[in-house]
Amino acid sequence: MQLETTRRQAQALTVRSKLPGQIGYGVLYIVLSIVAVIQIFPLLWLMLFSLKNNEEIFNLAPMAFPERLRWENYEKVWTQGHINSYFFNSVWMTLVSVGVTVLLASLVTFALTRMKWKLQSFVLGLFMVGMMIPVHSTLIPLFSMFMKMNLTNHPLSIILSYIAFNLPITIMIMLGFYYTLPREVEEAAVMDGCSVNRIFFSITLPMTASVLSTAVIINMIYNWNEFIFVNTFISSEKYKTLTVGVQNFVGQYTTDWGAIGATLMISILPIMIAFILLSNRIVEGIAAGSVKG
Repeated sequence: MQLETTRRQAQALTVRSKLPGQIGYGVLYIVLSIVAVIQIFPLLWLMLFSLKNNEEIFNLAPMAFPERLRWENYEKVWTQGHINSYFFNSVWMTLVSVGVTVLLASLVTFALTRMKWKLQSFVLGLFMVGMMIPVHSTLIPLFSMFMKMNLTNHPLSIILSYIAFNLPITIMIMLGFYYTLPREVEEAAVMDGCSVNRIFFSITLPMTASVLSTAVIINMIYNWNEFIFVNTFISSEKYKTLTVGVQNFVGQYTTDWGAIGATLMISILPIMIAFILLSNRIVEGIAAGSVKG
């Protein structure tokens, strides 16, 4: 009888000790649920916004459903508003810029962390200084330079600008991860007769897949949403991107707000899909790059 009483008392103490932790987790879940609703609310609002006409946008409550879902707003912007052309330009310019930026950043980071050479610290500092230069202060010099090189109204001016401004932050993201990579694997490859190029492309680069995903999504978000470079360097309809194409629906006397909402919704979807697909890799890359050893 005494043994049974002791056992019950131990179980009661265990339950009481777990209770504060359960309450804490419950509060945490409630707080995170509220944050998730706050984060999702603008997307739901924009979705409803894109399915209304001007009268419904200004007369109905923000989250009220329209009398009918106006999917023709999406058809209108895709065909009449040339959004299909702007969308294609955004896609290929973003992919080219991201690919070149990530590859160059990987090569630079490999050289900075795996090789010993003169001016190594100076070059690293030079890239870090690049993070401190405001974008707006470079517009006039860049425009003047591209004018002399006949690159205004040319996609190369946009791609070069994206690469130059994203390279420092991409290197910074990769540095912490590269320092955690074991050198023993590369030393074994050297013993087997591997060249530097083969070590990088066959061994080091595949080992950095998680941090590459982080760098890719960060570069994609910046390039996809970038406005000022395209608006400054590109005036031809042929090479405009989605962020600038929204202006087509803003007139001198009237503005088609439903079409603008549809354009914004189209511009958000690719980044959302990419983020969902790469979310696990992004977390791995951030976590791995934050701890050394």
